[in-house]
Amino acid sequence: MVIDPAARSADGESVRIAKDVLCAGTEAKICLPDGPDEFARVLSRRGQRRPVVVGDDLALLRAVRLLHRERELAHVAVSAIPVGAPEAVALSHALGLPAGTVAAARAVLDGDARTLDLLTDDSDGIVLGGLHLPCGVGEPGRAHGAQAPGADRQPAAGDGSAPDGDGHHPWWEPAARTARTALSLLAVPTGGLGVRRARVPAQRLRIEADGVVLADLDRPVRRVSVVPGGRRGADGAADGPRPAGGSADGLAEVVVHWPGSDRPVHARAQAVTVSGPDFRYFADALAGGPVRTRTWTVQPGAWRLTLPRQ
Repeated sequence: MVIDPAARSADGESVRIAKDVLCAGTEAKICLPDGPDEFARVLSRRGQRRPVVVGDDLALLRAVRLLHRERELAHVAVSAIPVGAPEAVALSHALGLPAGTVAAARAVLDGDARTLDLLTDDSDGIVLGGLHLPCGVGEPGRAHGAQAPGADRQPAAGDGSAPDGDGHHPWWEPAARTARTALSLLAVPTGGLGVRRARVPAQRLRIEADGVVLADLDRPVRRVSVVPGGRRGADGAADGPRPAGGSADGLAEVVVHWPGSDRPVHARAQAVTVSGPDFRYFADALAGGPVRTRTWTVQPGAWRLTLPRQ
């Protein structure tokens, strides 16, 4: 049981409840890492134990990324108990993890490991819930300086956070977490999650889905979203990962929105390539870029998450 430092500082009572429920139901080893290096060491020394992450979406993403780098992700069922502000655990809930601490802890004890798709990009980054682009200064997440793996670090001026001794911002900094994860459902229109996003100027991008051109540089796009195993909302937009228990079909839902049009273009594809002038994107809770080209590929059944039995 790996307890993220941000969870301990943000909601110690929920952490205590999670510990009590797990320890009452099974033998558990409690780990309290103080930083990213110790977090990685704890995870790598798990032996035959099943890892249980207690924390927000960034803690879950950190654990999944570490297992991915070790090439162990396909062999280890990940369990998580979401702890944090609602916007900081939006991805966890979208993936099917229960909202209540007791229910989430019981799902760890009694749930099933479900196989899910994810996206990988050409910089070895991963995306669990989905991504959207373009993004700009006015959107949540960018203002907090969060960066996707492989992206250039460009801390936002005036965000009130100070880097540590090696030039990186403290990974457990709660203030840097709360506004990002509302982006993890990624594909809903403005206001769909109760998150108010600033309008971002349209951008000229070339969008290819399995080699088929959906948009080219001759026409600016307002928004592009890519969701692995995606489902559509009432307005036809991809609105998050397939519900818990839904089949992972190895394809992503791609939606391209045009300025001044309410008729987006939809496609399902295994690989999506975006290219054009320097652009940024949001993948799960992290901002990436700027890059001039990036390809995301669906990895069918690439990881397993313990979810409540149906």
